[in-house]
Amino acid sequence: MSKIAIFFGPLKGAVNRVADKVKDAIGEEKVEMVPVKDATVADLEKYDKIIFGISTVGKETWHATYNNVDWAKFLPEIGKTNYEGKKLAIFGLGDHVTYAATFVDHIGLLAKELMANGGTLAGQVSADDYEFEESEAVEDGKFLGLPVDEDFEPELTDERVKNWIEQIRPEFGF
Repeated sequence: MSKIAIFFGPLKGAVNRVADKVKDAIGEEKVEMVPVKDATVADLEKYDKIIFGISTVGKETWHATYNNVDWAKFLPEIGKTNYEGKKLAIFGLGDHVTYAATFVDHIGLLAKELMANGGTLAGQVSADDYEFEESEAVEDGKFLGLPVDEDFEPELTDERVKNWIEQIRPEFGF
């Protein structure tokens, strides 16, 4: 069995903690952790099963050039890869209170970039279990990945990760 790559960033903070929870739920021996800070197209191409973990970047900074933002550096690599035949999923962190009008937009922006390059996503989550105003991550009543709010709902994270892992398990084969 090939390892599942978890591409995540930044290295510290909530995304890292949730990435570790995802890894532990899958099984540490089945996962390779890949920080996006220094990842390249070659890193993306060597895996057939990829989970992306992203923190809030906001629409206004997504396409901007920020040398200190890991995902801003890594995004161009996403667009250089063909994802046909790969298993893909996304989890993302957001704040549904302070940023209710842009809650986990980054999941949607990343998902659209992956799908534009032949990707099919596993792990859509019903938006019914979340409070927010608007999100670019929602299509047909579902988030295009797993939203997690470590700022205002940390007590829900473990259960949400557990349920999401069970949801993607058949497709990822772990």
